[in-house]
Amino acid sequence: MTNSYFRNVPDFDYVNRSDSNRSDGDYVKVKNFFKKGKLREDIFQDLTFFTKFTIQGDDRPDNVADQFYDDPNLDWVVLLSNNIINIQSEWPMSQSDFNTYITEKYKDETILYSGIHHYEANEVKTTRDVIIIPSGTRVGLGQSVSYFDDGLQQQVTVTDIALPVTNYMHEQKINDDKRNIFLLKPLFLNIVFDDMDEIMEYKKGSTQYVSETLVRGDNIRLFD
Repeated sequence: MTNSYFRNVPDFDYVNRSDSNRSDGDYVKVKNFFKKGKLREDIFQDLTFFTKFTIQGDDRPDNVADQFYDDPNLDWVVLLSNNIINIQSEWPMSQSDFNTYITEKYKDETILYSGIHHYEANEVKTTRDVIIIPSGTRVGLGQSVSYFDDGLQQQVTVTDIALPVTNYMHEQKINDDKRNIFLLKPLFLNIVFDDMDEIMEYKKGSTQYVSETLVRGDNIRLFD
């Protein structure tokens, strides 16, 4: 199965302005990247079309596509499935990039590894396992909580529920959270391929129309 995203992107014959001696018939063929693919809303909003997936290590979108679809060229399906536009900020950083990022951001190792970013609660629950405060809830230093425990039939006070989260722990969690993605099930790939063909086609009705995959003119932004 080979269905590269760039295979679907249509062409645009753009006026060649690099040569002052050009004729009016001189054009440069480029890909029209203003044409953008997306998943149909009825698919995107229905979780039954997707499978949960965890990105491992330094895997890139093409690595994930190769693992899940046996085709690294379907990296664009991985990105569309998660509405990822900016891979630099929306995909987990490699360990090397992460180390560089936190070093440049915090400068000082003491601030990075010992500096407190915020505090989070240790889970508080009753003797009947009713959760009063979920683990990970942001709280203040030294915060306590009081509640009535049905199992004990008495008021209970839990003190010092706050756990420190260092700057490093905070940054690591942000990066790790990006590892949890959804992937379109292989069963539905042909639907997406057909939709992409439809989205990327030029429609008749313009003087610049040449074919379903080619338009010609001065301003590429005019053509959808």
